[in-house]
Amino acid sequence: MQLARVIGNIVATTKDPDLIGLTLLVLQPLSPDREALGSAFVAVDSVGAGAGEEVFFVRGREAALAFLPQQVPTDASVIGICDQWPTAITSTGTAPRIPNLRGRRRA
Repeated sequence: MQLARVIGNIVATTKDPDLIGLTLLVLQPLSPDREALGSAFVAVDSVGAGAGEEVFFVRGREAALAFLPQQVPTDASVIGICDQWPTAITSTGTAPRIPNLRGRRRA
């Protein structure tokens, strides 16, 4: 699972019949510092993400699993929208601790 920013969407007048009704998004992969990393690419959206949002995506065979039992011919899929992530790395080289929102501590 990797992070990216949605920078656009694709409108196709003709596409594979198994992609009809699905949204195609243009993603820009991001580094942990939210800097662009590599080239933009197209992914199928499974969560309803929009332009400007930071998302989680997967590549490879796992990309099609987000749509089961439907058979989707894709090698990249958006599988989640990122609500928050640490914005700075501390001087020790670790990210700030994000509180456990479920209210219980892990042992």
